[in-house]
Amino acid sequence: MWSRAAAAAPLLALLAACRAQPSEPHFPSAHRDVAPIVGGTFSTEDARDRLGEAEQVMELAGVKPGMSVADVGAGEGYYTVRLARVVGAKGRVLAEDIMPDVRDALSDRVQRERLDNVAVKLGTPDNPMLPPASFDRVFLVHMYHEVASPYAFLWYMREGVKPGGLVVVVDANRPVSHHGMPPAELKCEFAALNMQPVKFNVLASGDVYLMAFRIAGPRPAPDQIKPCNS
Repeated sequence: MWSRAAAAAPLLALLAACRAQPSEPHFPSAHRDVAPIVGGTFSTEDARDRLGEAEQVMELAGVKPGMSVADVGAGEGYYTVRLARVVGAKGRVLAEDIMPDVRDALSDRVQRERLDNVAVKLGTPDNPMLPPASFDRVFLVHMYHEVASPYAFLWYMREGVKPGGLVVVVDANRPVSHHGMPPAELKCEFAALNMQPVKFNVLASGDVYLMAFRIAGPRPAPDQIKPCNS
């Protein structure tokens, strides 16, 4: 015999299942400028080599053979290929980018140069999709000022760092609107995710600096993150 209750049962079950689905985390807004993405090419690699930035950065960051490192926002792979040489055959490099065509071009380069210790991954603007607790060093080189949702990005990114590992930021000491990141703003945003600086160096190229961070506390719930003032 047909009953209204029986007919409603599937609908109620569907509604209950929908309610059980976890909602997407809600993160604070940046409250600052965000620089536009300028593409994968920073300058010619020969020009960058003449500045000696990569060698200085890797030395200051303490990159050693056998380490696992992530190059987030890898672009065309300038740092990726140089990190691969330093960590060696027993080390690992994960190169991540959010632009599929850039990721594909970097994959081609990795195969062409036979970098067997490098893997290439596509992330999203808010989440680099790093495997948890996997990296001795996570590099954010000349890209953090382009991150539109820094608190979401850092919330996900910090999960990829091994215990005792470091997040290494390289950026220019100028306004975000001019493709830089003032050090005080950088420290504030990382502090909101319980990450504290352990190293700061001005690089030989002048207005560019390196700041390295360690995880200094638990990851806060997204709705407990206190954003920095603009």
